[in-house]
Amino acid sequence: MGTNGGGAGAGTGSGGYTTDGADGPGWDPGEEDDSGPMVKALGRQLKMWRESAGLRQAEFGAQIGYGADMVAAVEGGRRIPKPEYLEAADRVLGAGGRIEAMQRDLEEARYPKKVRDLKKLEAEAVELCVYSNHTIHALLQTEEYTRALFGMRRPLHPEEVIERNVAGRMARQEILDRSKHVPVFSFVQEEVTLSRPLGGRMVKRQQLERLLEVGQFRNVEIQVMPTDREDHAGLAGGFRLFKLHGGKTFGYSEGQHITRLITEHREVQSLEMQYGIIRAQALTPQESLAFIEKLLGET
Repeated sequence: MGTNGGGAGAGTGSGGYTTDGADGPGWDPGEEDDSGPMVKALGRQLKMWRESAGLRQAEFGAQIGYGADMVAAVEGGRRIPKPEYLEAADRVLGAGGRIEAMQRDLEEARYPKKVRDLKKLEAEAVELCVYSNHTIHALLQTEEYTRALFGMRRPLHPEEVIERNVAGRMARQEILDRSKHVPVFSFVQEEVTLSRPLGGRMVKRQQLERLLEVGQFRNVEIQVMPTDREDHAGLAGGFRLFKLHGGKTFGYSEGQHITRLITEHREVQSLEMQYGIIRAQALTPQESLAFIEKLLGET
């Protein structure tokens, strides 16, 4: 799931975004992105390796299968190289695995800062509670459903940006592992998030099948909040609760591209009370899986 791989002949996407072998669009780390200095430092190291080998950018690019522009962008810290780029560079420059080892440092920088921050928070949680009222939660989404969501964004995103965001969201799902017993996940999904056919009928079917699969994990509970409930504690909007090692609990809310991490004790306590009521008002996990299975049969 990345952007298009390619060599020296790769082309240019819409809006001037190149698709020549790095992840994402022409990458310009802004003030919000703390990975910029690291990516630029690694680019300088790659440049030193190349110059020590006595190769010009075009010569080096030809040997590893990329264009001179791509080499210049990577060395200038404007593009994040894919693992294949680093592997080829290591081989051509005779680095003995030292360049290839840079993959570990670049792995998280490959995704947007917001995604990296969420992934870190999720990784520290012993319990994650989620109430979603518009879409299936990110950790439960199929790749096709995720791609459809990003494709609907307005203003429209270039394809390279969509693929980078899809890859970042899929990477977060590594935390969902049926063989583990921690963290414990609790998801409450509004009924409408299951019935809305975002991406089309087949995407919806695959998404419902994924919910049924994940709902069988020992550490995951999925509940459905029926639309016909006369009493509903979640009308203020969706949110999440992260219960971390050591006892701390954080809240997290998101709406119209504005995210907020909630740390004040009374606000977090209020969200915990609210989530408890939401769970009580929703169908039980067993009833919810039966509901999803019925909906799948009707799709």
